[in-house]
Amino acid sequence: SRLWGTCACAALVLLLTPSCGDARAAPPAPLTIGKDIVFQVDIDGVTMGSFSAVDGLSIEQEVVEYQNGEDPLVRKRPGRVKYGDITLKRGYVEGTILNDWIEAARRGDQARKNMSIVMYDNASATPIQTWNCFECFPKSWKVSTLDGKGNDVLTEEVVIVIEWFEEA
Repeated sequence: SRLWGTCACAALVLLLTPSCGDARAAPPAPLTIGKDIVFQVDIDGVTMGSFSAVDGLSIEQEVVEYQNGEDPLVRKRPGRVKYGDITLKRGYVEGTILNDWIEAARRGDQARKNMSIVMYDNASATPIQTWNCFECFPKSWKVSTLDGKGNDVLTEEVVIVIEWFEEA
C-alpha cells in the first residue's frame, strides 16, 4: 500500500505538470462563434447538410438529497443525468436525408440513429469541434412563418432527442 501511495502521488504530479515545461502555461482560449461558423450534421456517417445554428447541447445532473438519521445536515449526492434536446436551424432545403428520417419517425419506424455535429470555420473549411450524439430521433420539425409580402429566407428548424453525447 505504501508503494501504491508513492505511485499514485507520482502519477498525480505527472498529470498536473504542464507538458511544455513552463509551469505558467496559459489555458486554451475560449471558442468564439462568429459569422463564419457553420455546423455540418452527419447521421450514421452520411452528411445531412449544414446548419447555421445549433442549440441545446447540454447536460444536467439531478441532485439527490438525503438525511442520515437525526443528523440535521441535508446531504447531497449526484443523481441521474439528462441530456438536452438539440435544435438545428438552417435555410429550408427540400427533399433531404433529414426529411426521410423525419418521415420514418412519423410512420413509427424505430428511427434511432447516431449523429455528429461538426463546427467548422467556414472561411478556412477547418473543423473546430465535434460532438457525437447517440440514440437520436427527430422530435419536431417546423418552417418559419410563411409571409408572401416579406423578403425573409424560409428557414426550417428540427428538434432532435438524444440519449447522450460526447465531445470527439
